[in-house]
Amino acid sequence: RGSPIVMAYLSAAGQTLGNGSFRYIRELIDGDTAVLEFQTKMDGIVVNGIDMITFDEDGLITDFKVMVRPMKAMNKVWEMMATQLKSDQKSATAGSSAT
Repeated sequence: RGSPIVMAYLSAAGQTLGNGSFRYIRELIDGDTAVLEFQTKMDGIVVNGIDMITFDEDGLITDFKVMVRPMKAMNKVWEMMATQLKSDQKSATAGSSAT
């Protein structure tokens, strides 16, 4: 349940954050929860953030939260992800009407 929208957001995040400067710089794991700190640069803005991931007993993700700082980085991520999601939605709509 919710898989298509989760995949859309993860894909958009990967395409906007996952540029050549993206790297994980720290990880903390405690039981079923992992916190991964990352850093990247987008349009000259240094983005620092964390992925907080919780897993169930089968190793499947039950919760995934991303936090980003500073505020100008959060705004840039929001702007670029919104653009990517709109682009992906247009591509999906165009692809489904072509079939």
